[in-house]
Amino acid sequence: MEASIPVWWLSLVIPFIVGVAGSIVRARPRLLAYALAVSLLIPGAAALHYLARGLVGSGVWDPYTIDLSSYGIGQFRLFVDGLSAPVLLGVSLVTALVSVYSIRYMATRIEEMEAEGEKPRSIWAYYALYSSFAVAMLGMALSSNLIEFYIFLELSLIASFLLILFYGYGDRKRIALLYFIWTHVAGALFLAGILYYGLTAGSFDVALEAPSGVAYVEPARTIVGDAASIMAVLVILGLFIKMAVLGVHMWLPYAHAEAPTPVSALLSPNLIGLAGYAMARFALPLFPDTLSSMSTYLVALGLATIIYGGLVALRQDDFKRLLAYSSVSQMGYLLLGIGTLTAFGIAGAMIHYLSHAFGKAVLFTVAGVFITELHGLRSISRMGGLARAYPLMAAAALLGFMHLVGMPPTVGMWSELLITIGVVKYFPASQPGGVLLLALLLIIAFGVSAAYAFITMRRIFFGQLREELSRMGIVPGYEKMDEFKAVVILLGILGVFFFIVVNMLMDPLQTSSNILASIVSG
Repeated sequence: MEASIPVWWLSLVIPFIVGVAGSIVRARPRLLAYALAVSLLIPGAAALHYLARGLVGSGVWDPYTIDLSSYGIGQFRLFVDGLSAPVLLGVSLVTALVSVYSIRYMATRIEEMEAEGEKPRSIWAYYALYSSFAVAMLGMALSSNLIEFYIFLELSLIASFLLILFYGYGDRKRIALLYFIWTHVAGALFLAGILYYGLTAGSFDVALEAPSGVAYVEPARTIVGDAASIMAVLVILGLFIKMAVLGVHMWLPYAHAEAPTPVSALLSPNLIGLAGYAMARFALPLFPDTLSSMSTYLVALGLATIIYGGLVALRQDDFKRLLAYSSVSQMGYLLLGIGTLTAFGIAGAMIHYLSHAFGKAVLFTVAGVFITELHGLRSISRMGGLARAYPLMAAAALLGFMHLVGMPPTVGMWSELLITIGVVKYFPASQPGGVLLLALLLIIAFGVSAAYAFITMRRIFFGQLREELSRMGIVPGYEKMDEFKAVVILLGILGVFFFIVVNMLMDPLQTSSNILASIVSG
């Protein structure tokens, strides 16, 4: 159906204007942060409205179209269906809340930089870039056209690169450049693949509005023949780098660990997961044959990424670096679900995006509380017993880790259940040896995730307060509730909320996943 007003375009334009205009006039940072948060909630609120009315399953399209068909590009249209609804909700809610969280964190970060003799960019520059970054991610979730998606992809790269360059930690210039090069190469590969396809096909449209709901263009093989496999490899390799799966993950721990923590809370759960979403939205319907032939490789790579990322996370002493490697591991779950090419696996991957969005945002913001209030403390070996001084942050962190492990009452339980069902359906019972090996690898993958999650929880929060912390004046009752910590708690609660109302997401998501699975099966 078509929305009665251009709700999705307004969802992009309003936050961008608020962020940029507010920064130009130098509005009070608190007022700007809250205004931006409210504007970023618009797409999430609209998506929930349409979900509650049961309209998302058939797709909700924006009535405004930028028609570039005469140039061979197609139409720039924005829409939401079951596949994109969990992604849109994750981006909208997390970016809105982290905008408020940024008030105190970035004020402290700018003061630190000034104390070190630097001349940092202002808080207004931060919010201008932040709004651009958030809008770019929303645009990717809403896009129906490959060029449209790529434009938002590049905008997200530029904004996030500048945020790391201006406000990051350590050797931030080198790290920002490393991040830019890797992700720009990924974007270039993706662009080469889609240009090869679109210029041959005469259009870059992929998802189309149809009377029965969302439809997809014919697979690339019917238009370009054998060349479709070359296009597919370029697109998939570019998305692999963006996702930071095993083998092309090296850039992520540096960039995500040394970015300012509010930006880390968007990079790790939201931005990299959008590459997984793009695999389902664009790569799968365009290149079903190539993905089908690669499915065993995708499943194996997904499992290897989960296990590798989790094992390396266990070795980290820096809390943010541990969370960065955890993001590598969590992308393995997305790849595993999509790689099964089953409706259950694809649905599980999209729900896992939402779970990871809340879980990892909670954990990064908890890390940010300690960095801000405990004089930049990031070393896990110097922590211990912090639940006595920070009981609310300990509870939030526990919820965050439960999201990653897939334990109730977090929405992560549903995502891992669906992904597991997808894996079971992917591997036929007629091959008992393969089923046994796959089951063993799944147990190892889930076990590694639980190990790094709960060992880290114990090391940071349980036991007696370390003497070093006590000498710093950190004592039981030290935690004081404010908006800074309220955001962390609310992010954790939202993950529980979606655990309860997951059926509202699952009905339209299953419809979208069934369409994609049917394309693969022919």
